[in-house]
Amino acid sequence: MIEIKPTQLTQHHIELPGSKSYTHRAIIAAALSNGSCRVTRGLDSEDTSLTRKALQMMGVTMETDGDTWIIEGTNGRLQPCEEPIDLQNSGTSMRLLVAVAATGQGEYLFTGTERMQQRPMGHLLEALNQAGCPARSLHGNACPPVVIPGGRVKGGVVQIDCSVSSQYLSGLLFLAPCTTNGMQIQVTHGPVSKPYIDLTLDVMQRFGVEMNRDGYEYFDVPGGQAYQACDYTVEPDASNASYFWAAAAITGGRVVVRDLTLQSLQGDVQFVKVLEQMGCRVDEMQNAIAVIGGPLSGIDMDMVHMPDLVPTLAVVAAFAKGTTRIHNVAHLRAKECDRLAATVEGLSRMGIQAMEDGDMLTIVGGIPHGATIDTYDDHRMAMSFAVAGLETPGVMINDEDCVAKSFPQFWNVFGDLYR
Repeated sequence: MIEIKPTQLTQHHIELPGSKSYTHRAIIAAALSNGSCRVTRGLDSEDTSLTRKALQMMGVTMETDGDTWIIEGTNGRLQPCEEPIDLQNSGTSMRLLVAVAATGQGEYLFTGTERMQQRPMGHLLEALNQAGCPARSLHGNACPPVVIPGGRVKGGVVQIDCSVSSQYLSGLLFLAPCTTNGMQIQVTHGPVSKPYIDLTLDVMQRFGVEMNRDGYEYFDVPGGQAYQACDYTVEPDASNASYFWAAAAITGGRVVVRDLTLQSLQGDVQFVKVLEQMGCRVDEMQNAIAVIGGPLSGIDMDMVHMPDLVPTLAVVAAFAKGTTRIHNVAHLRAKECDRLAATVEGLSRMGIQAMEDGDMLTIVGGIPHGATIDTYDDHRMAMSFAVAGLETPGVMINDEDCVAKSFPQFWNVFGDLYR
C-alpha cells in the first residue's frame, strides 16, 4: 500500500517510456519479418515482456543492446512450441499472438491467469476458423486457454465482430499478409477503440505490408507478403501521459509531456481535448503538449475510442462542478478487472456519487475525501486514483506494484511532481 501526499503543482516537464501498444505491435512485426530488426525505446513492462517471451518460445531470436531490442525475423513462419504459453493477464498479448501463431508449426496452447480465462475470445476464434485455422477454446467457453493449430492458413473472406475488442481485428490484420490467398476482412459490429486499429496498420505499413481499406469496415490484405525488416523507434505512451495531464487538471498546475504531439495516431493523445472541454487550457508546443488546470465542469463524453482512460476521466470528473456522463463504456467490464464496477467503488469510497448503468458511467462532482482504493490487480485503477491523492489527503492505493503491467517506472515519474 502507498499513501499519496497532496502537493501544489506549479510547472513540470515529464518524459515517458515508449507506447505499450506500439511496442507490442513493433515486436510482432519484427518477429514476422524477413531479416534483422532493431526496435528502440520500446516499453519494457510486464505485458510487453510476455509478448517477447512468447515469441522467443516460438523460435524468435532476440538480443538487447541498451534501449534497443535486436530481433531476428522468422519470415512469417514461427517455430513449434510444446510448452503452454502463459500470457498471464495481458489481453493484447493474447489476442495478437493467438492470431499470428496460426503462421507457425504444430499446436500452440495459450493460457493465462484466472481473470484471463474469463475474458472473451470467441469472435476472434470464429474468424480464424473462417480463414482456415481450426482454433478452439480448450474448455469450449470461448475463453482461454485456447489451442491454435499452426500451418499454412488459406485466408479468404472473413467476417468478424469487433464490438468487444479491436484487438481481434488487429490480430487478423497481422496474420493476413502471411496467408496463402490474402484476407478480405469485413467488420460486422464495431469496432470499438478505432485508433488502435490505426496503430496496427501504421506498424504493418512501416514494415512494408501493402493493403487496402474502406474506413473501419473492410480491409483487403494480399497474401504471400513478407514483412520487410527495418529499424523502428517507439514514441512515448499517450495512455500513460493521461495521468500527468489529469494531475494538472485537478490541481490547477501546468504539466508538459515531451515527445508527443496531437498528430500522434495514438487515440489517447486526444484526452487533452476532453480536459479542454472541462475547463483546462491545452498548449501544443514543438514536440510537446502542455495542460494547464482551471475550474472544471462536468461534460457528456463518448469514450468508445479511449476506453483505457475512462477511470482517469472519472477521477477528474469527481473534482468538477456538475455531472459528467461517460458513454459507450460497457466493454470495460471485460478488461483486466471490471473497470466500471471498480471505478464506481473507488469514487464511492471517496464520497463521490457515481453509478454505472448499461453503457454509461455517471459521476456527480463534489469534494472527494481520503479513502483506501482497491486496484483489483489493474494498473489503470492504481494510476488513475493516484492522481486524486495529489489534491485530496488520505488517498491510499492498495497493491501499487500492479503498475508494472504497463508502466513500471510510474511511481518514480509520479514522484517528479513533488520536485
